[in-house]
Amino acid sequence: MKITFILPRYDRKPVGGFKLVYEYANQLVARGHEVRVVHPFLLANLSTHPLGKLRLRLKGKAAQLRYSISRPEEHWHPMDSRVEMLYVPEPTASHVPDGDAVVAGFYATLEYAMKYPQEKGKKFYLLTAYETWAGSRTRVHATWQAPLEKIVISQWLYEQGLKLGVPADEMTHIPCGINHAKYRIIHPIENRPPRIAMLYHPLPLKGAEDGIRALELARGEFNALQAVLFGVFPRPSGLPSWIEYHCNPPQEELIGSIYNGSSIYLCPSWAEGFGFPPAEAMACGCALSLTDSGGVRDFAENEVTALLSPPKDPEALAENILRLLEDDELRISLAKTGHERIQEFTWERSTNLLEQLMMDSSRKTGPRC
Repeated sequence: MKITFILPRYDRKPVGGFKLVYEYANQLVARGHEVRVVHPFLLANLSTHPLGKLRLRLKGKAAQLRYSISRPEEHWHPMDSRVEMLYVPEPTASHVPDGDAVVAGFYATLEYAMKYPQEKGKKFYLLTAYETWAGSRTRVHATWQAPLEKIVISQWLYEQGLKLGVPADEMTHIPCGINHAKYRIIHPIENRPPRIAMLYHPLPLKGAEDGIRALELARGEFNALQAVLFGVFPRPSGLPSWIEYHCNPPQEELIGSIYNGSSIYLCPSWAEGFGFPPAEAMACGCALSLTDSGGVRDFAENEVTALLSPPKDPEALAENILRLLEDDELRISLAKTGHERIQEFTWERSTNLLEQLMMDSSRKTGPRC
């Protein structure tokens, strides 16, 4: 099959939804499919205001000029050389190759894809998040209700679709995979220090302020607590000096020093489509203290594989941190059960499901849209 993925842009730093697309591209091309990933410089439909459209076009032109001078060669996610990485002015039909399947990975890119002729391929919508944080509810909900095949990456997103009135036969839940050869236990679970790891992201939805507050509260009760934050952004101003911070750490450092060097992983997000960092930390042997952010439920079961607390409640997060710090038997039990559970999430399984869906859909008579 000739398969095209449409991303909203190219990003020089790790993005969870992009990572999913890149991994699928690698997996599918290894199975003999022709795979292209389209990165537009401009999504003109992100604004309806004339001045906003002008700003977007200027920004798109600047990006196009920048990449024409310095085309991205070093990529933060290792790519199979057989995957064709395309950088286009805008994801209109004229800039998208013909194929058998075209997969939009963002509500604004789906709005473009809905206008593509049949020659571009059978249309799919890869839903990696409930994107009302990125666009108006009206527009986001309209893309959910578009008459085409939808791929949701968690059971929670599937349930969101049902609440929005999406027919069940238009949605397929395909869980994300984890590279277990990469994300693995290096240091024994039993012998880890009272160190807590957490991803930092300034987007309010990620709940970083709640997480930092929870760490401060827990340290007030447990003086030996250590914490390490990491992210693609510079160290946030006002972060307590006792908290380590690693800006854009290499994968080897993230896996060996941060995940495997910590006994607990903290995720304070308000909403997650899936949650790669906590899943990866689980694969590396961390016990999880998480908010019930939706998508994490695929692998985080309260009191079985993780401790869950309500979003926007740093006090409850701190209580769960203290439970894990003060009860080593509980921490070890959750970490081991979590590690066993996450082994079910493999790229082979996920790609099998995606490939089968695409092949079955291509055999159906007539496209849905």
